[in-house]
Amino acid sequence: MSNVQITALVIILLYMAATVALGLFISARKKKKQAMQSNDDFLMAGKSLGPVVLAATLFAANTGGASTTGIATNVYTYGLSACWYVIAAGIGFVLVSFIAPYFRRSSSSTVPEIISKRYGKASHIFTAFTSIAALFMATGAQIIATASIINVVTGIAFSTAAIITTAVVIAYTMVGGFTSVTAANMMHVIFITVGMAIAMLIMVFNPQVGGFGALFAKADAMGAELDLLSMTKIGLPTIIGYIAMYFMTFPTGQEIVQTYCSAKDGKSAKTGSVIAGLLSAAYAIVPAIIGLIAYVCIDGYADGGAQKNALADATIRFAPAVVAGLVLAAIVAATMSSASGNMIGTATMFTNDVFRPYINKGVKDDKKEVWISRVTMVVVGLVGLSVALTASNIISVMMGAFALRSAGPFAAFICGLFYKNVTKRAGFISIVLGTVVAAVWIYALDTPWGLSAMVPGGIVAFIAIFLFSVIDRKMGVEPAPELVFDND
Repeated sequence: MSNVQITALVIILLYMAATVALGLFISARKKKKQAMQSNDDFLMAGKSLGPVVLAATLFAANTGGASTTGIATNVYTYGLSACWYVIAAGIGFVLVSFIAPYFRRSSSSTVPEIISKRYGKASHIFTAFTSIAALFMATGAQIIATASIINVVTGIAFSTAAIITTAVVIAYTMVGGFTSVTAANMMHVIFITVGMAIAMLIMVFNPQVGGFGALFAKADAMGAELDLLSMTKIGLPTIIGYIAMYFMTFPTGQEIVQTYCSAKDGKSAKTGSVIAGLLSAAYAIVPAIIGLIAYVCIDGYADGGAQKNALADATIRFAPAVVAGLVLAAIVAATMSSASGNMIGTATMFTNDVFRPYINKGVKDDKKEVWISRVTMVVVGLVGLSVALTASNIISVMMGAFALRSAGPFAAFICGLFYKNVTKRAGFISIVLGTVVAAVWIYALDTPWGLSAMVPGGIVAFIAIFLFSVIDRKMGVEPAPELVFDND
């Protein structure tokens, strides 16, 4: 390995060690404060998050492999317009801020739990298992991103790097639960935003790159076919689809909903969501510029098509050793924080929506549930590892996960909040139909026009829930019981 690679590896390993150490410290301090940690404290941070910590947790949970290495890779295909994947997330956070207080006031911990309160057992079970399956896929995507960085830096086989990544994420998530994850996320956000932005500027002004003017001139000279500077090449249907995807997946994504539910009050949930949105939109261009550097300034790089390690390759080539280590540590931070959020979310859903109601017969047992939660985290990590070893395109994996968990439940969730005449049967049919249509759109039709499966799935789900509610009401069926919200 070169000196740059060795230095980068040392910094990445130190960062991983610091993350695990922080988890151990938070866990030890928590145990000193109370004799026994409740499952709500372990998985929900005691519902104490203020707007800044909440914003950091939302941003870190959403900014994973697809938002870093995925964007840099896709610059080859879509030019700088690849960054719309994260800009759309920022717009999504701002839009969801208007309903964020409802999560905090719902006295719930999971998306399936909220669904069950209006639509009953069948909807509860279906939503729980599709949401859990989606988080398995999402965890796999984050492992792919982290392992690819370690592979580029060290030359270690991707499979070995994936195993190391999985072990570290499981360790620091298990020891401290959501409290340690939120603490680590504050550190992650600094590395992701400040670290990557500074590194990007250093790389742009590297003599081999020559500054923004030279970079853009070189990109323009590569021809209209690649059109690397385009902010619209990705296409309006895809941009609209991304925005719809995030607006639909944030209210139905457990790792996001759990963060809102952990806010200290509704105002903190709303403010934190807006801050996370603005931060996401501002950050989006950073990985895109680094990807542009790879395709423009590495001789022959673009000739081989899209390179999944474009971000890592550009960083190793054009950044000083310490800076390269910091930016790669930032990517590791992004992917680890997303993976840990997925693990926490899955553990919460399994304990709250499967173990407690159907295995433990409705009995709440904090000691047993904390143990079950930790075991679930290990299972999520291992299944995510298997996904990582069999898939390659991060954004494709994430799009499939988003569609699986959100295309169906979104309509039921919104109508559950605001439509008094919705019925239980209509809710269940809507959830199933929306999910099936999204799956067909992706896996049978291969995503026509580049439009996210969330759009057709969501449209069908909304049509179904209104249509079958009207039919049920005409048949004399009573509306589903309305949700009851707590005061802040």
